[in-house]
Amino acid sequence: MTLLVTGGTGQLAQALGAAAPGRGIAVRVVGRPAFDFDRPDSLAAAVAAANPSLVVNAAAYTAVDAAEGDALAAWRANRDGPEILAALCRERGIPLIHVSTDYVFDGLKGAPYVETDPTAPQGVYGASKLGGEQAVLASGCRAIVLRTSWVYSHTGRNFVRTMLGAARKTSRLRVVADQIGCPTAAADLADAVLAIAARLGVEGGARLGNEDWRCEWGGVFHAAGAGFTSWHGLAVAAFAAAAPYGGPVPEVAAIATADWPTPVRRPPDSRLDCGKLARVFGVALPAWEAGLARTIAALAAAGGLAG
Repeated sequence: MTLLVTGGTGQLAQALGAAAPGRGIAVRVVGRPAFDFDRPDSLAAAVAAANPSLVVNAAAYTAVDAAEGDALAAWRANRDGPEILAALCRERGIPLIHVSTDYVFDGLKGAPYVETDPTAPQGVYGASKLGGEQAVLASGCRAIVLRTSWVYSHTGRNFVRTMLGAARKTSRLRVVADQIGCPTAAADLADAVLAIAARLGVEGGARLGNEDWRCEWGGVFHAAGAGFTSWHGLAVAAFAAAAPYGGPVPEVAAIATADWPTPVRRPPDSRLDCGKLARVFGVALPAWEAGLARTIAALAAAGGLAG
């Protein structure tokens, strides 16, 4: 069977490409220019060429602050493109897993968010991702929306790699400590996606018929690392995990959000309750600390802690 994974060189797309072959799953990862939400005709061509059993949409416009000045591009990538992709999946009878974000919430609940909590995005990025969720779910395709948070990997641009890189240039860093969430290793999220695929039955090679689809499989699910911490806590933990491999160990000062202003307000508490994912699919991501250790080990093995 074949998974068509969008997102090109993105963290989740690459993690899926690395994890799937060992499970007997063929993954075709597509990205620009062959698959480009700014060129709608490229979507149909990519789906037709892959003839997949399942599509995983990991492509997105993720530059939170830049989206404020580039709103049209953010909406094309985060809502309009996924809407077209969902329609193609509906026409071909292909299930779609669409990846979304904790930024659909304002972070003011004061407790972990469940899937039915009211959404209140605070910027273009969050609003466009919410628009994508709604478009995919309204398309009529057999869709699973996975909201995740604070994704990082041993490849690509992410908070963990940024912190490690900054520590090579200075012995003292300042990191926000009053925003909390659920850090998620891309490798752990990829494992969760593949476990969902197996539960759907596509791992056996047969495309799901309409009569095989269970209504409880569709809808929104939260999928993030278990437990929570702050950005400051994640940075400190990353340095501690990297130290045995010769990574930098700077002083990390805790600061408030007000001390590090950004164009878009970040959710102060975007913790996600992932209980529904466990109940419906039997899938639970590991503790965020375990995901971090896994990522740091991969980074060290790739020589990413040198220098």
